[in-house]
Amino acid sequence: MSDKEKATRRIVVLAPMPPEKSAYALARYSRSPDSIEESLQWVHGHSSEKFWEQFYFAYGHGSIADLGHVTISLENISELAAIRVEDEPLWDGQAKSSRYQNFAVSGCYMPSNIEGTETEALYRGVLGSLFNLYQTFHNPLQQFLREQSPKPDAMKQSDYDRTIAARTFDVTRYLLPLAAKTNVGQVVSIRTLEKQITRLLSAQLPELKAIGEELKDACAKRPSDVWPTLCGSDGSGLEPLAPTLARHANANAYQAEVYRDLQRYAKKVLRKAGLDTPTAWAHRNDPVDLIEPHPLQDELVATLLYRASHAPYRSILEVVQGMSIEEKEETIQVAYRHRGPYDELIKEFRCGYPLIFDVLMDIGGWRDMHRHRRCQQVQQNFTTMHGYDMPKPLVEAGLDRDYQLAMDAVKQDLERMRGLDQESAIYAIPFGFKVRCLFKMDYAEAEYISQLRSGVKGHWSYRTIAWLMKKKMTEQYPYLGELIQATPPDVEDTLTR
Repeated sequence: MSDKEKATRRIVVLAPMPPEKSAYALARYSRSPDSIEESLQWVHGHSSEKFWEQFYFAYGHGSIADLGHVTISLENISELAAIRVEDEPLWDGQAKSSRYQNFAVSGCYMPSNIEGTETEALYRGVLGSLFNLYQTFHNPLQQFLREQSPKPDAMKQSDYDRTIAARTFDVTRYLLPLAAKTNVGQVVSIRTLEKQITRLLSAQLPELKAIGEELKDACAKRPSDVWPTLCGSDGSGLEPLAPTLARHANANAYQAEVYRDLQRYAKKVLRKAGLDTPTAWAHRNDPVDLIEPHPLQDELVATLLYRASHAPYRSILEVVQGMSIEEKEETIQVAYRHRGPYDELIKEFRCGYPLIFDVLMDIGGWRDMHRHRRCQQVQQNFTTMHGYDMPKPLVEAGLDRDYQLAMDAVKQDLERMRGLDQESAIYAIPFGFKVRCLFKMDYAEAEYISQLRSGVKGHWSYRTIAWLMKKKMTEQYPYLGELIQATPPDVEDTLTR
């Protein structure tokens, strides 16, 4: 390396800035011969809001918004809301862990529309019974796990206690309802944040709309000054992080209506095909099904119908393959016809991935699988019709009977609640009930998930799913499947975290 080369090359790390201003600075930096310092000086003396108004919101230069990032925490939101908040393909964040924290102290979300009604009493009764068992099971389960896996002499007591506590919560979390309150921390670009706010404002659930509004308000206000204060600053110079975004992010008519339209349309199609009841697909309730390659248009139509149903993908695909070209095109138009000129297609249109896994697993385990971003996920609505999982440690500890009685009672109560208020019935569903979800990916992601999620450190729920993904791969693509270094779920090490 020459001295001349060393003298001209520069690597500059910038101090944190308000996201809209940092994005403005980097956008200008890419469009001028100035140094980064000169670009910062320019931005400091000019209105970033005017720039955003013109180039992002008026001209649609979307990549500009990828240059500014915001750190946001959302506290005391329901697990259901957290799932929807996290449902972005380009998203970095973490939610409060059900493995390492006691959720009994967090409380639950209460839908405002049922306050003071008969449904509220039923709702509180269901949640109360779930949390009562969540706490009742803790000590006997913990004692059982200690007896099954005594502390090795070489292991620190504190490490052992944390590991046993985590394994205990691995079991009791099956009783947590979607209404349980949690916290989510995220670091997202302004573009992702705008899409997230728009999607939340367009949602049907009042909690999601409220969160969308509060995110907008937070972007327009001065950020928390805790860190500057800890560093010796009074925080007086802090500016709103994304004031222009706060003015422009609004509900989207296409997003608000498209899933309702699909729901109505799919209901008629599936009823005609005899796929509107669980008995029609009882023979296809395998935890993992890897679908054989099929035409792109068939995949799109099947995915749109899948999203609005509870039936397995394979069963829906068979119906689609028997449709006429006109019927397939009609289905696509239901999801397309109200799209505006600047509306992104809904994620069900993200088709063409070579590997399509139809997964049926407990909600708690799916929460962990939901974190994977290098794939497309199409989740069906939460329901109790697929039944619930029975954690093996509960059986071994002799607590399975109480668990089964409680979950059966909850299912009956939820069926009654559904007739009174659909919204509250969804919030009260425990993590132990199963949810169906498509995972579309390439080979690299299938290899990554199978290897990572099957490891002995993980929860047995997703360990089983990851192992079955490898097995299905091996059945269809023997050589590629054998290359995947996954761990069978019967290989256990309880004290590994």
